[in-house]
Amino acid sequence: MKKCYIIIWLFFLSCHVLFGQNFYNDLIKSEKQKAQNLRKISEVQYPGDSTIDVTYYKLDLNITYTPQYLNGIVTVNFKSVSNSLTTFFLDLQNSMSVDSVTMNGSAISFFHPLNIPKLYITLPSPFVYGQAGSIIVYYEGVPGSSGFGSFEFGTDKSGGQTIYTLSEPYGASDWWPCKDTPADKADSSDVWITVTNNLTGVSNGLLQQVVDNGNGTHTFEWKNSYPIAQYLISLAIANYARYTTYFKFAPADSMPITNYIYKTDSTQNTISLLNEVATMIGIYSKHYGPYPFLKEKYGNAEFGWSGGMEHQTITSLGGFYETLIAHELSHQWFGDKVTCKTWHDIWLNEGFATFSEALFYEDQYGKQAYDSYITNLMAAAKVDKKNSVYVDDISSVSRIFNYATTYAKASIVLHMLRGIVGDSIFFNVLRSYNSDPKFAYGVATTSDFISVAENISGRNLDYFFNEWLHGYGYPFYQYSWNYTYAGSGNYEVSFTISQTPRTNPSFFIMPVQLKISTDAGDTILTVFNNLSSQSFNLIVKGMPTELVFDPNNFILKEAMLSGQPQEIIPTEYTLDQNYPNPFNPLTIIHYRLPQISNVKLYITDVTGRIIKTLVNEEQISGSYYVHFNGHAYPSGVYFFTLQANSSSSGSGQSFMQTKKMVLLK
Repeated sequence: MKKCYIIIWLFFLSCHVLFGQNFYNDLIKSEKQKAQNLRKISEVQYPGDSTIDVTYYKLDLNITYTPQYLNGIVTVNFKSVSNSLTTFFLDLQNSMSVDSVTMNGSAISFFHPLNIPKLYITLPSPFVYGQAGSIIVYYEGVPGSSGFGSFEFGTDKSGGQTIYTLSEPYGASDWWPCKDTPADKADSSDVWITVTNNLTGVSNGLLQQVVDNGNGTHTFEWKNSYPIAQYLISLAIANYARYTTYFKFAPADSMPITNYIYKTDSTQNTISLLNEVATMIGIYSKHYGPYPFLKEKYGNAEFGWSGGMEHQTITSLGGFYETLIAHELSHQWFGDKVTCKTWHDIWLNEGFATFSEALFYEDQYGKQAYDSYITNLMAAAKVDKKNSVYVDDISSVSRIFNYATTYAKASIVLHMLRGIVGDSIFFNVLRSYNSDPKFAYGVATTSDFISVAENISGRNLDYFFNEWLHGYGYPFYQYSWNYTYAGSGNYEVSFTISQTPRTNPSFFIMPVQLKISTDAGDTILTVFNNLSSQSFNLIVKGMPTELVFDPNNFILKEAMLSGQPQEIIPTEYTLDQNYPNPFNPLTIIHYRLPQISNVKLYITDVTGRIIKTLVNEEQISGSYYVHFNGHAYPSGVYFFTLQANSSSSGSGQSFMQTKKMVLLK
């Protein structure tokens, strides 16, 4: 789901090729205009009745526009997950009145109390664990509307009648009795929509038939054969124009892409955008795996909300924009095929879809377009420094769908993960997560995704996900660097990094890329920053001329260079302990020269016999690293000695020092 606000950013004027249709993407999502409709979780008592497992829904709905009214017959098939189930409840708001509930053709007891949005049902006899049953609820009323507008009667631009639903997150029970939690998907569903003959009723799955009732109404019978979450079951009703294209997924097979458009919006521009959908499906199929509902369809149905909602196989769109279309389409993989188990985990839906917008840009327009898109998402993510990506307070609809965290920052978490593990592993993670039998056509939690990411990458990523999903804000880096000649045309770069103190986390642990430009070329190195203040020594070929912090913009951050880099000349002779020590068979010996010197570095055994001379030459001032390979020598104690005499006339400085090292094979 995505809501759009239209603001033109000045810098977009110079980026029309990349952002012509995306002038709304970087805006912070706000639901203030509907705040009066937001329902508190205490009223819903999410997450539904845990004593039943719903397996099937059938909604048989007769809806009139004048008067605005709904008569419904809802069938619920279920299994008991209790050893002695005598009663259970469905979620249903009090604006709807229940006439009767039947099982096997006979009326059974029910209770729909005032001010408690639950329908309590008493079974004729106790059900054992795993026992299946089916009830039919007959009800009627004027549906309420909560959240973003769970059930709305409206008009199109020409004043024509429209009716639509948007049940996410807690709105399904406003208009039909259900188990109102994404954690329990039905295995399949049917939706029958009876409306007047001037209207078309659209829902999930495939249209089986349209029945003329002979009384000025007709019934659209839709069948969905895939598992589906309650909030993804939808209605879109209007006097639509229909436009169909096809996605060819095999040489002899194609799937319909059926679009239902208000006739006033059936323009060439709209048609051109809808013609892109097949290309988008191809892009996401390449990266994520096959389109999840190939046996049915994909499509878009226009509705009255100013955004989009990823209803399964039939997205509801409040406008036609390239990135909005791409965002909602990608939800078919992340949101519909694999659905967040709780609203705490909503980033698994919305963060993935927002990242998919950038990914579409990358495939369609190139890497520069992706980079620019990511930069804009980072700017949006930085607006909120007080909330985590993982939603702690699911009683607030606006908190669940906070654009800065749930959408923008969550998408950057995926971008950063891509930077850490690399493209090949990253997309393998996404495909594996989406196709894993434990989650495919089911539900997943944040810990489930982390488990997949760690298993596929072979890395412990706890540090990364903990700080970016449960922490707040982003790091503020300060860094500095200098360099020293290290001999043989090499230079030692001394790089220091520190972070502004924080609360949660106290500092961010991240691999940080550095691009070091020298007179011999460019080198990208990665340091692992796991302290609030840390220094690294790096060897590069050629004299450094520039260091770029995070050159690929993988990290959500602020970064500032402290001071100007300069070449550092050692002030005295030093000889460091070799590293590693003990060693087998390689070790490194590091020494520094304050001036031009005649240098001799050699290895002796315990008898004092020189077994290897590593350096015997004049060297300029600088910091030097020399490798010693002990593969030809037996295990034992050895000594390395540095002798250095100044080459400057009249200086007379000399230095000699010996240190012990151990070769251990």
